[in-house]
Amino acid sequence: RSCIRIVPEHSQLVLGQDRAFTFDRILAPEANQETVFDACLAPQIDGWFQGYNVTVFAYGQTGSGKTYTIEGPPGCSFDSDERGLLPRALQKIFAEISARDDDEVEVNLGVSYVEIYQEELCDLLHVTALPQDLHIREDNKGNTVLVGVREIKVRALQDALRLLDKGSSARRSGMTRMNVHSSRSHSIFTLRLEERKGDQFVTAMFRFVDLAGSERAHKTENKGGTFKESVFINSGLLALGNVISALGDPKRKATHIPYRNSKITRVLKDSLGGNSRTVMLTCLSPSENSFAESLNSLKYANRAKN
Repeated sequence: RSCIRIVPEHSQLVLGQDRAFTFDRILAPEANQETVFDACLAPQIDGWFQGYNVTVFAYGQTGSGKTYTIEGPPGCSFDSDERGLLPRALQKIFAEISARDDDEVEVNLGVSYVEIYQEELCDLLHVTALPQDLHIREDNKGNTVLVGVREIKVRALQDALRLLDKGSSARRSGMTRMNVHSSRSHSIFTLRLEERKGDQFVTAMFRFVDLAGSERAHKTENKGGTFKESVFINSGLLALGNVISALGDPKRKATHIPYRNSKITRVLKDSLGGNSRTVMLTCLSPSENSFAESLNSLKYANRAKN
């Protein structure tokens, strides 16, 4: 049975009998990928072209649909109705660039794709690169920079989609009791824009973050190496939750934000506390069996909203 009820006129979701949460947008299980894209991400693309950094990340328990939402189902073609937010955004971005009729505008796009696996940074577009050669640094303006990560220039939609497919194929996944295609790492796909027209110069980052799902060992029945992966996944999500809580606490916001407690929070520092326009998608399973996990996810999202 479902334990979730939606009150659309109030953008409210009720979990169980009386636990109500209000968010900017709530999408029912029947919502298709196009609806999710139009509601959550399409409005952000114009801002990105104007120079705003944009980040979208999906959070939720394992098997709740995060990778499906960001990329689409496994093996999904890029012209399928089930394609996710990332390929849809790439299509819209390249369509807008192609539609421009201004020879004075020079546009350069670069793609990078990394995963964080057991607190090690890995380059999904250069899989032979050693994790110890990849570093998270800050430039002289305080912006987060991934040193040693390969960025590849792209000129056409198919170039970007090919890199997405290549990186996704290299990402670590495994089977658990709760998810046949369980992501075992956090992944970050970045599209960097450089646009020049005369003396005007615009640069911006578009990041798509697919977080590995939170897991409870007694439900996933993970053992050995898979259990170790779960420990790293959950510790990274806990660190991210602590950063979100600190940012939402007026007493702590002016003092210490624990970005350095994990690599995922260090990489997302600019997205969480900088000038980025950030969209958080919380994916839920409506099943009664997932009540506790759904409650935790909703509390997490509520902290982020505030």
